[in-house]
Amino acid sequence: MKIIVPMAGRGSRLRPHTLTVPKPLIPIAGKPIVHRLVEDIAGVINQKIDEIAFIIHKDFGTKVPEDLIAIAEKLGAKGTIYYQNEPLGTAHAILCAKESMEGPIVVAYADTLFRADFTLDTTADSVIWVKQVEDPSAFGVVQLNANNEIIDFIEKPTSFVSDLAIIGIYYFKSGETLRGELEYLLDNNIQKGGEYQLTDGLENMKQKGMKFVPGKVDEWMDCGNKNVTVETNTRMLGFLHQDGEHMVSEKAHIENSMIIPPCFIGDDVYIINSTVGPNVSLGKATHVNNSTIKNSLVQTHSHIKNANLDNAMIGNHASFDGNFKSISIGDYSVLE
Repeated sequence: MKIIVPMAGRGSRLRPHTLTVPKPLIPIAGKPIVHRLVEDIAGVINQKIDEIAFIIHKDFGTKVPEDLIAIAEKLGAKGTIYYQNEPLGTAHAILCAKESMEGPIVVAYADTLFRADFTLDTTADSVIWVKQVEDPSAFGVVQLNANNEIIDFIEKPTSFVSDLAIIGIYYFKSGETLRGELEYLLDNNIQKGGEYQLTDGLENMKQKGMKFVPGKVDEWMDCGNKNVTVETNTRMLGFLHQDGEHMVSEKAHIENSMIIPPCFIGDDVYIINSTVGPNVSLGKATHVNNSTIKNSLVQTHSHIKNANLDNAMIGNHASFDGNFKSISIGDYSVLE
């Protein structure tokens, strides 16, 4: 089994945090979004992952590919890097990894996380991960027949046809078949809004009689902007706490302070005269002094003092000293 992860977009809605780090590498409860994503996919498919192909932009620099390959290797898989340097749509992005599209594959967009406990139907030509939502008009949805097979894809329906929203994760029994359909779109210049769309390839496959079924997830968490990313961090901490995962490093230094779970506290974090939690992630080597922090996400090597933070997001190597509460400051920022 292979996993294809298109992630060439910078994530402009999450700025300033994505000015120096691509959105899929933003940590949620101590691990990059994309790391948690591929771990959770591996858990659902319950098969050995042979390769994870990451599709990135050339401007991401040299460290990002190294980090991504390390993530793949932690799952016992080969990490491969491909590049999409023009925003030409979802079909074009996936096809950038065409050399890895062999055998069964999962395609997963790296700006979403999920919790699921379904069994992957490997007899289907494709399984599309979906989540039941209250307002289907804001999403692309699938329509099912009486046999629980997908018979239509509808983008942002204006009248009710289904409440099963597509979350952006797909299984294909044959990577070669998907590659052929996407190549057809590009070869024949079939576009919508100036972009080549995966849904057009899916529609062609469906018209040829291929079987599509839904994979229903229990939880779907977005990382689109600062507020929902902090919320996703909160929800993930809660899930991990329920699972009994130990999230406070033994290498953390905690003096005259209170930790209210659930919290992730990384290695070499210093917490002095402070209250941290609930729902807080503190990345490696962050220092917190004389502060109260709750419902917040702080990345690595940052310094926080005299703070009262709630619904805050702070980047790497940042320095904050003040009375603001709901803040969003990026890497290497100083607010004193």
